[in-house]
Amino acid sequence: IIPMIEALLGNSTAEKILLYIANYKEGYICGIAETFQLPKSQVRKQLIRLENGGILVARDKGSLRIFTFNPRCLYIAELENLLNKILNLLPRE
Repeated sequence: IIPMIEALLGNSTAEKILLYIANYKEGYICGIAETFQLPKSQVRKQLIRLENGGILVARDKGSLRIFTFNPRCLYIAELENLLNKILNLLPRE
């Protein structure tokens, strides 16, 4: 989406996942994959990586695994501020 942000976050899939969660406050594999037309396996891999890194946490809701920002992450407020700034720069569609 924005090359500098992709470089900072590691890859475009991670960037899209974090922007999705910043916008909707939570996300799950199929919803994120369908929104960005990405393979579910690619989304799953990045969600697990972000969860293992302490940026996201997951909870089960029925058969879905819902991911949200980890409130215990020391820099989550700064990350959310950055992601919200990026969201404001993007076209609405």
